Amino acid sequence: MVVFHLWGLFLLAQTAGVFKHWKNRISTEDAMSIFSSLAEFQTILNALPEIDTDAASAARDRNAQLTKPPAALGRLEGLAIWYAGWRGVARPKINKPQVVIFAGNHGVTAQGVSAFPAEVTEQMVFNFQAGGAAINQLSKTVGAQLDVHALALDNPTNDFTTGPAMQEAECIAALQAGWDAVDPMADLLVTGEMGIGNTTSASALALALYGGEAGDWVGLGSGIDTAGLSRKCDVVQAGLEANPQARGNGLQALRCLGGREMAAMAGAIVHARQAQIPVVLDGFICCAAAACLAQARSGALDHTVAGHLSAEGAHGNLLQRLGKEPLLALDMRLGEGSGGALAIAVVQAAVACLSGMATFAEAAVSDS
Repeated sequence: MVVFHLWGLFLLAQTAGVFKHWKNRISTEDAMSIFSSLAEFQTILNALPEIDTDAASAARDRNAQLTKPPAALGRLEGLAIWYAGWRGVARPKINKPQVVIFAGNHGVTAQGVSAFPAEVTEQMVFNFQAGGAAINQLSKTVGAQLDVHALALDNPTNDFTTGPAMQEAECIAALQAGWDAVDPMADLLVTGEMGIGNTTSASALALALYGGEAGDWVGLGSGIDTAGLSRKCDVVQAGLEANPQARGNGLQALRCLGGREMAAMAGAIVHARQAQIPVVLDGFICCAAAACLAQARSGALDHTVAGHLSAEGAHGNLLQRLGKEPLLALDMRLGEGSGGALAIAVVQAAVACLSGMATFAEAAVSDS
C-alpha cells in the first residue's frame, strides 16, 4: 500500500509539473567553483555585504512622515526599515518571496532518537511535491514560490556518535546545493527542512556552540516518549564527545553534527545575503543551522529575522543566544519552513505600510 501511495503521489507531482525542482542525488561533483573548502566558505562569510545605511535612513525618514502617530505600528515600523535597508531601496515592495525546503537523512537515527523511521523523510518529500503538506498551503496563501530539494536521501549522513556526520567534501556539496537553490529574483527567503532525526542534530549543534548540558537543548521532537528523550540526551552528548572539534566552531559543528539539509539552509542564507535578499528564519532546526553561521562570523545573521517561536522547548533559548525576537508565537513545531512562511505575511504587511501609506504632505493632513 505504501508503494502504491508513493507512486500515486509521484504521478500527481509529475502531472502538476513540480518535479523540476526534485534532486535526490548530491555528490562532490555537484558542487560548483564558488567555494571548494570550508576555509573558502569562511572567506565568503568574512566578506559579506552590509546593510545599505542610506536606504535604511531614507526609509526611516519616510516612516516618520506617514499618516499615523509616531511608533503607532509598533514593530512593523522597524521591520520595514530593516527590510528596506537590506534591499537597498527606501520604498520597497515584496513581489517574489521564495520558500525552499531541503530534505536529508541522518545516520544517527540508528540510535533510536526519533518516533518515525527514516523512510518518512522521502515520503514527506513526495507529499511536498504533490502539494499535500502544510507548507504548500502556507506558501500559496502568502504568494510564495515553493521549491523542494531532496539531498541524497539514499545516502544518510554518518552516525555522529562515531565520528563526523559529513566529510568536508560532503558538507561543501550540501552548502553549494543550498546556495544554488536561491532564486536571484526572490525578494524574501524562507528556508525550511525535512529530515527524520534532525532535532537531535540541531540539539547537538546548539550544545556544541553554546555549551551547557545536553538536556538544555534536547526536546520531544516529533513525539518521542520519556525513555526516548533520555536516550536522545545521551546521543547528543555522545556526539559532542566523538567530535570535540565541533565545540565552539560553527563550520566544524555543521560538518560534524549537522545534516545535509542544515548545511543547505546555511548555504542558502549566505547566498541570500550576497544577493541582498532578506531572510525569515524558521524554527529550532533552521535556527541551529543559522547559529553555525553566527558563530563563524559576527553579524552573519543581520539580514535575518526570526519568523516565529517554536513549541520545541530549546528554540526560545536559541533565539535569545542569536539576539532574535520572533515575529509570531503560535505553538507551532512542524518544521517544513511553516512558521517562517506564515511570518512572510507580517513582513509583507510591514513593507506595504511603509511604501503604500501616504505621508502627511501627500494626504494634505496636518501633522501638528
